[in-house]
Amino acid sequence: MIQRKQSIWLLLAALLSAGVLFFDLYRGQINIGEVTEHKVLRVADHYPSLLIALVMSILPFVTIFMFGNRKRQITMSAVSIVSTISFLAMMLNRVTNLSKQTPPITEGSYWVGAVLPVLSIVFLVLAISGIRRDEKLVRSTDRLR
Repeated sequence: MIQRKQSIWLLLAALLSAGVLFFDLYRGQINIGEVTEHKVLRVADHYPSLLIALVMSILPFVTIFMFGNRKRQITMSAVSIVSTISFLAMMLNRVTNLSKQTPPITEGSYWVGAVLPVLSIVFLVLAISGIRRDEKLVRSTDRLR
């Protein structure tokens, strides 16, 4: 059932996860004497982050086409949530390391790329609940036969 609501949630999660590849994660300023240098964290600048971002972008999209096996679809969605959480942990670790370097960052803020994985997790949870609802519906109709 590719036309179900969870397919929309999975597609939105995949698009938001892919958005991480295009938007900055963090922007900060480093003051060196009178000179202000801008530091930007991107996914493309860090190879492990790039690999995890690709995984968390591709998994929800592939999961859409596993509609025949709902248990596997739930498992793949859960793996996608775990990969997104690991991406967020790696991003926070990179920001923490950035603030510990010399000279330290004086001002900084998270950008759009840091929010997209959180929204992706929300859509993945909505997709899992929709898949479970479908599974429950199929089981109830099997009992009636």
